[in-house]
Amino acid sequence: MFGGIGTTEMLAFGVLALMLFGSKLPEVARNLGGTYRHLKRNVDEFKREFQAVDTYEPPKFIAKSSPDEPQIVESSAPKFEIPKDDDA
Repeated sequence: MFGGIGTTEMLAFGVLALMLFGSKLPEVARNLGGTYRHLKRNVDEFKREFQAVDTYEPPKFIAKSSPDEPQIVESSAPKFEIPKDDDA
């Protein structure tokens, strides 16, 4: 899980944290945990937004012929035509 961090490094980190924060260590750890949760929630929301954009389909236009019966009309765009070669 921690790749290149060994037992000695973890122990040194723990001693350093105790010296720096002392009795406030639980509060600092709680704040770090809350910040991590908040960051993870924002990253997940960001990913969901990008996935929603990937699956976006443009809406169909609705033209009403009568108030009782709406007709669904596909949106139309000009078709691309390959330009003809005048030299041939």
